[in-house]
Amino acid sequence: MGQKVNPRGFRLGVTYTWNSRWFAKGGQYKKLVFEDATIRKALFERLRPAGVASVEIERSINAMTVTVHVARPGIVIGRGGAGLEELKKYVVGLLVKRDGKKEAMPKIDLRIEPVKDPALDAYIMATNVAEQLTKRISHKRVLRHSLDRIMGSGAKGARILLAGRIGGAEIARREKAQAGKLPLSTLRARIDFASVPALTKSGYVGVKVWINKPDNK
Repeated sequence: MGQKVNPRGFRLGVTYTWNSRWFAKGGQYKKLVFEDATIRKALFERLRPAGVASVEIERSINAMTVTVHVARPGIVIGRGGAGLEELKKYVVGLLVKRDGKKEAMPKIDLRIEPVKDPALDAYIMATNVAEQLTKRISHKRVLRHSLDRIMGSGAKGARILLAGRIGGAEIARREKAQAGKLPLSTLRARIDFASVPALTKSGYVGVKVWINKPDNK
């Protein structure tokens, strides 16, 4: 039986860095881990139309920096930065609701970073594939077009895997599309990976995307 390893986790500290960067002792550690998970889940749901790729959280003694990488930053920032201020209040509200103490809140710095090429981000592409499957678009067409878009953006290789009741079939199966080189065992290779569910009317279809990014991206 094959032993599968998450490509991003395999490369932490070598090719990629951690999405949460801070230090805590004892009982404070589990509190901050849960807090990070709550913030990420809320931001991914709220900013779905903007195409969220990742949320990075960095903490110091009395400050917290939240960096959100999105494909369409204009949707988040809004006219004159109004959307950004509203989002900051939303994050503060999440923390106050959890802790109940506004006085002990750290200073929050919210930053919005644009994703240079959304077609080279595994999470954005996996979400895009999942949304198309939910709209009942032909899975073969979705796989072909998504793979062409990834490779057309300069990727060295890519793989898209679907698993479940694809197209409403009675029996679950797997469909795969792959192009180029995808060396999963090579630490130097910048492999991006994401797994997203497509909640179709027939049931849960898992979508996994691997992208071998070019060296300059």
